[in-house]
Amino acid sequence: MGREEGQSTVELVAALPALLLAALLALQLLATGYALTLADGAAEAGALALAAGEPATVAARGALPGWAEEEVDVSVQGGRVTVRLRPPSPLSSIADRLTVTSSAAARSK
Repeated sequence: MGREEGQSTVELVAALPALLLAALLALQLLATGYALTLADGAAEAGALALAAGEPATVAARGALPGWAEEEVDVSVQGGRVTVRLRPPSPLSSIADRLTVTSSAAARSK
């Protein structure tokens, strides 16, 4: 019979890439959920500003943290404010595919 010394080390080294990939995937999903929550809040802030007669785009952008300035697209059509936000990601192609969209509507008085 062969010796088993170092077997667990070899197994850990073999499993490490899979563990890192699983951790990266979990963090990416959390970042996407966070971006969706931010987009919801920004769309709502824009709709409230629109209802008050203020610029919706400024209000929606103001409701987002600084990192999202370059990652957001705000559009206003009628009484609907739509916010598209790219989540943070180490790979831009993944972030493009995981872009989230949220809308909110408001009626003026």
